[in-house]
Parts: sequence; structure tokens; C-alpha cells
Amino acid sequence: MEVNKFLDSKPLFYKEIDYLRMPRAFSYVKDKINIPPIIHIIGTNGKGSTGRFLAHTLLKRGFRVGHYTSPHILKFNERIWINGEDISDEKLEEAHYKLKKYLPSDLLEELSYFEYTTLLASFAFEGLDFVIMEAGLGGEFDATNVFDKKISLITTIDYDHQDFLGESISEIASTKIASVKKEAIIGKQIHNIGNVLLKEENIGKIFYYYKDFFDFDEIEHLRENFKFAKFLFDNYLLAMSFLKKEGIKFDISDIEDLILRGRFEEIEKDLWIDVGHNPLAARAIASSLEKKVNLVYNTYKDKNYQEILKILKPKINKLYLIDVENLRIEDKEKIKEVAKDLGIEVEEFSEIKKPMLVFGSFSVVEEFLKEYYAGKSI
Repeated sequence: MEVNKFLDSKPLFYKEIDYLRMPRAFSYVKDKINIPPIIHIIGTNGKGSTGRFLAHTLLKRGFRVGHYTSPHILKFNERIWINGEDISDEKLEEAHYKLKKYLPSDLLEELSYFEYTTLLASFAFEGLDFVIMEAGLGGEFDATNVFDKKISLITTIDYDHQDFLGESISEIASTKIASVKKEAIIGKQIHNIGNVLLKEENIGKIFYYYKDFFDFDEIEHLRENFKFAKFLFDNYLLAMSFLKKEGIKFDISDIEDLILRGRFEEIEKDLWIDVGHNPLAARAIASSLEKKVNLVYNTYKDKNYQEILKILKPKINKLYLIDVENLRIEDKEKIKEVAKDLGIEVEEFSEIKKPMLVFGSFSVVEEFLKEYYAGKSI
């Protein structure tokens, strides 16, 4: 498809970001986009699961809904979910064709991969009742921040992407929360972000997912019937708090048939995949594992993999390094040195040895699944 060739020509990672480019592109197309004000999801971890819990439940309640998430695991179409399905190749090509008509050729080439796909999603979501968009990096200057917002949902904020967002929690939280333009619901937090909230003059009313929408008995009922990993439960509550605010009924059975790809997903007995890639995700995984596992791992250079492996060490039998073709991937010898210093035995990955956990990023899970599904029908 032409859209795939076009996207393949764009780099996935930039050392510097032009923060004026996306608003400039949006000015050409904003009058052509027919979507409701978006539900904007910002935070460090949990954006994907929060968005999908909300999108899936809204669909079950009879609404037309779109969910824009990133990155994808196996196929780009995963990023644009419409009424329960990944976007079709045909609809994706149609959105690409429309978007190209309105943007100058030089700007088409300048736009980053994520900037272009964000605009692509907005054209694909035409005519829906609800549109959920996850910020990719940060918030204030993120490509998703150009759209009108209905509300912002704020997942857990922690250390990640410090090169772009700042070294302190205050700096990281500030750039995320600065994207809030109307109301916001604050999800579970492990750091105090109250001072940052007070500084932001543009924020309307602030709600808190737990105390403002649920009582103890309801939370316990939902928790008892929640089939996913325990660390995802607060993300579910954050998603449902939006429905509470809107007066939309829901039931825990709405997500009974939901599959959360790569979120501590057990794809077969004693074989889990998880797209987490930072210490916050590692702590969640460590608390969820009930037994020691063999860890299939690799990581980007900018991740604190020493801290990640230190957190996971009590749950690791042996570390298996998997090859990942990506310019951002760390030199495996450096990872081996860190593992050796921590007393973790390391080998090259060659076969599944259960119990096994695949963890490290979307790229790591993607490489593993390509091998796992080789010769199988996905």
C-alpha cells in the first residue's frame, strides 16, 4: 500500500523535535476533520490499557468509538482501532489519500512518523461518538495536543524519556499536565504532583478517579471480577471514572471478551508477553509474577536497564537476550555486563523455555512474536 511505503520513509525517532510543525500542519486540515472533542490520555504508563478499557466499554454500551494508540506490535493498523477492529487497509489508504490532498508537499515530507499518523487517525475517526487519543511523548508539545479536548485522563506519572521531558518528576509532570485544557481526572499516582496541578492556570475542574467516583463496595465488586493483571485494575477504574462522570452505565462483564495485547498477556500456559520498558513497569511485573521466570529481554539505550534488571532480579531464573533491529537498541555486551554485575546468568535467546516472560518494549515483543508465529496463523 502507498501509505505503508510513505510511512516507511519516515524515521521513527528524532533527537530533536520541531514543536511548531504539528500545529502548522493542523492549521491546514482542522476544518476538514469531523471528530468530537477527544478524550486525551496522558501519563507515563498505563495509557494503552486505560484507553482500550474505555473504548471497549463504550462500544459495548452502543457508542461508535475510535481509539488511537501507539506504538503497534505487529502491524501499523493496530494503532487505529474503530468500533472493535483495527483499521482496514482500505480505510487506511483512503484516509492517507484525503490527508495528502490538504497538506503542502514539503510539509508532508517534514512531518514525523507520529505526527503524520496522528493526523491520519483523525481522518479515519470521522463521524464517531467518542474518540480516545493517547499522547505519544509528554503532553504539551505532543502531536495529539492540537485537537479540541473533552477531558484529559492522567495515568501514573514516573521517570521516563528524561532527555525530552526533564530529569525531575516536577518537570516531567509539568509538560504532561500543561496539555490539559478543560477538565481532568487524575489516576493512580506514586509521586506527589499536587504542586504541578496548582501551577497550571488553564486547568478547569480536577477529579480524582478513586474518591470522586467510587465507593468501597463497588471497587471490591469490580476487583473480584477483574480478569486482568492486578496492576491494570487502577487503569480500569480511571477509564470507568469517565463513564461515571458522563452518567454512562457499565458492568465489569463488558470487558469479559477484551484481549489486551502485550499487557502481561499469557499467550500460552506459563508464557507471558509485556510491552513495558521502564522501572515503573518492571515493578508492576515483579509484583504480578507468582513464580520465577526465564526473561527474554532487550532494551533501548535511553532506558534505565540497570534499575529494571535490579527490580526483576528476584523473579529471574536466567536472562535471554533477543536480537532486535533498531537503531535505538543498546549494545548487548553492555546489557550482559550489567546482568553479570547483578549476578544474573545470561544467554542468547534461541528457544522457549517456560516459565518465560518476554519484556523490554514493543520492539522486543514484536521480534519475539514474529518468531513465535512463524508458520502459524495469527
